[in-house]
Amino acid sequence: MIEEFKDIEEKVYRGERLSEEEAIRLFNSNKILEIGYLSNFVRERKNSNRTHFIINRHINYSNICINRCKFCAFSKKSGDKGGYTYTIEEIMEKAEIIRGTPVTELHIVGGLHPDLKLDYYLEMISTLSKSFPGIHIQAFTAVEIAHISDISGLSVEETLILLKDAGLGSLPGGGAEVFDEKLRERVCPEKLSSSDWLDVARQAHKLGLKSNATILYGFTESFEQVVDHMRRLRELQDETGGFLSFIPLLYHPDNTTLGKTRNPSGLYDLKIYAISRLYLDNFPHIKAFWIMTGLKIAEILQNFGVDDIDGTVVEEKITHSAGAVTPEKLSVEDIKHLITGAGRIPVQRDTLYNYIQEG
Repeated sequence: MIEEFKDIEEKVYRGERLSEEEAIRLFNSNKILEIGYLSNFVRERKNSNRTHFIINRHINYSNICINRCKFCAFSKKSGDKGGYTYTIEEIMEKAEIIRGTPVTELHIVGGLHPDLKLDYYLEMISTLSKSFPGIHIQAFTAVEIAHISDISGLSVEETLILLKDAGLGSLPGGGAEVFDEKLRERVCPEKLSSSDWLDVARQAHKLGLKSNATILYGFTESFEQVVDHMRRLRELQDETGGFLSFIPLLYHPDNTTLGKTRNPSGLYDLKIYAISRLYLDNFPHIKAFWIMTGLKIAEILQNFGVDDIDGTVVEEKITHSAGAVTPEKLSVEDIKHLITGAGRIPVQRDTLYNYIQEG
C-alpha cells in the first residue's frame, strides 16, 4: 500500500472514478513506479497483456493554413516557400502504394486551406473510398471539419453527413491542444475554440462517427490545465461514448515561433500517460504515437498505461517539420519488436479496434 496516495490506490482497485484533485496529486508526486503500477493494473484490466497496432498510411494533403499556431512548424501561408497542396490525382498516387498490401486505414489530415472548397474534400474521400473499398478512411480533425463547414456555408452536422456519405469512416483526434482558454489565447488564438472542438466531436459521435482525442503537452501547460482538459473529454465520453483512444502528443519545438519553452522530463512523459489511464476510466484505449514519443519511450510506456502504439504510418510531415528524429515509417516486424520487447502480445487491429491478428 502506498501511504502517499493510499486512498487513490484503493479507489483504483475498486474501479472507482478519480477526481480532478486526485489526478493533480498524482502529477505532483514523484512516486512514478507506484503510479505506473496502478496504471498498468488498469491497463491490464481493460486490455489484458495485449498492445494494439494498425497497418496504416498517412497522407498530409496540404500544409497551407490560415491559422498561425505558435507551436506548429508544419503550416505555411499561400505563396510561402515549401507550401504545397496535393491535387486529387496526387493524393491517389500517394494512396496507390497500399494496393495489394495489408494496409487497413488511410489517415488524412492537413492545414486549413483558404481556397479549397467543399467539393475538393468530398471528391478526395469519395475517390479514395471507391478506389479502395475495403480501406477505412480516418480523416480531418475537428478543426478541419469546422473549417470545411465555414467555407461551405453548411452546419457542422450537414458537413459531417456529406463527408460520411462520401466514405469518411472516423475522425482523428488532433487540434485539441490544451482546452484551457487562456492558454489557447496565448499560443493559438485563431484556432477553433475548445468548446467548438468538443462540439464537433459530439456531433460526429451522434452520427455514428467514432474519433480519437489528443492533448499537446510539454510546452507551457500546468498540471491543472492537463487535468481540466482530461475532465472535459471524460464528460463528453460519458455523454456520447464515441472516443476510441486518448493520445498525448509531445510538443516538438524546432522551427516553431513558440520555440523551446521547457524541456519536458522523461518522468513527465511517463506521468501523463499513466495518469490519463487512471483518470480517463471511460476511454477504452491509451495510445502512444511512436513518432512523437520516440521508439524507446513507446516501448516503456506499455508498462505505464499504454495499450496501443499506432501503426506503420509510412509518411508523416507534421511532427518531422518540428524536428522529430524518429523514422517516418516502421515495418510490421519493427512494431511487433517494440511490443514484444515490452513483454506484451502484439495485436493487429483495424481503426475501430476489431482484432485482425494476434501475435
